[in-house]
Amino acid sequence: MLAPQEVQKMLALSALGWGSKRIGHELGCSRNTVREYLRQGGWRPMDVARRSGVLEPHQEWLAERLRRHRGNADVVRQDLQRELGIEVGLRTVQRAVVPLRRELRAEALATIRYETAPGQQLQIDFGSTSVVIGEELQRVHLFVATLGYSRRCHVSVFLHERQSAWLQGLEAAFRHFDGLPVELLIDNAKALVQDHDVQTREVKFNDRFHAFCRYWGVVPRACAPYRARTKGKDERGVGYVKRNAIAGHRFESVEALHAHLQQWMRTVADIRLHGTTGEPPIVRFERDERTRLKPLPGKAPFLQVRELSRRVHNDACLELDTNRYSVPWRLIGESVTVIVAERCVRVLYAGQEVACHAQSALRRTTVIERGHLAGIVGAQFAGVTWLPATPLQPAQMPAELLRPLQQYEAALGGGW
Repeated sequence: MLAPQEVQKMLALSALGWGSKRIGHELGCSRNTVREYLRQGGWRPMDVARRSGVLEPHQEWLAERLRRHRGNADVVRQDLQRELGIEVGLRTVQRAVVPLRRELRAEALATIRYETAPGQQLQIDFGSTSVVIGEELQRVHLFVATLGYSRRCHVSVFLHERQSAWLQGLEAAFRHFDGLPVELLIDNAKALVQDHDVQTREVKFNDRFHAFCRYWGVVPRACAPYRARTKGKDERGVGYVKRNAIAGHRFESVEALHAHLQQWMRTVADIRLHGTTGEPPIVRFERDERTRLKPLPGKAPFLQVRELSRRVHNDACLELDTNRYSVPWRLIGESVTVIVAERCVRVLYAGQEVACHAQSALRRTTVIERGHLAGIVGAQFAGVTWLPATPLQPAQMPAELLRPLQQYEAALGGGW
């Protein structure tokens, strides 16, 4: 059987006046084959006798069960035997559901792209990558927020992906865009979504995240579980940052990485020609979207101030968010007030500040100030070595304490 292209060439040569023998010689087939195709007027598929299979009457049942079991043909085979009494091999079921599998695959990949109005939507996502910082390969987490209309993005870097990072990243994006969108479109991250029913699409947001949205006056919306494509756009913002801003770079410190991303957003991401809109995001933002964002209210950050009460442990440390922070050793056993604000941990006792530490972005770490432990006898504490108070040097001692030992011996009436 000839290919459709060969039959088309055969018809073209015949239209030029070539005979069937000459065409057969040109195409490497017999003149009878040429005559048959010319008689048909074109290519036709071969007629193959199709047998009616045992599963033919059950196509609707197969389609329903294949959807229920998410394309698992072996489970469908078990249902056939248990419910309909039909015993067939797995390969028979697989052949019967081939066209149904194609439909399921197409449905899973189908995306209806829709555009949002200026200022309407902000999409957020998190991703992680490895970056050389100093001399070490370190895992960092990238928070990417993208405006749905202009595609202008903001990137923040964190050393973890806990809820506080999501909230701080959102507030940084609000400040970067100098305004608030109407709604936040998110994936079903555990830090934000407590439960999302696949069937009813009912969403229960995390209480703290819901309070954050009320605080800033934005509406949260979660895409369908396991289907990030239902966002309506597939921007791949995290992948773009990894490939364009991070790949191949080394940084002296985390602060240097922050500075690099700030410059990259201004000089690359904002002015690139976007593949979907055909315009630079900054142009589209300044022209249409900036004035449509809600004004940013003069509020303090949602996580700016936390006031807690903690008891100082026997190691002169208090616990906060799985980390330990030192206080003066004389406060062991006392209750102190801890204020967490702007990534600083301040410790107050009787209204007076007794310690101040930079808030650790890691977990289960110990932050110690040596001066807090100067009065504790010992040499090792959580891997940190400290020394007791420095003794007085001879030059600093009073003259009466520098007498020779013989004078003491004479006064006591005997030797040592």
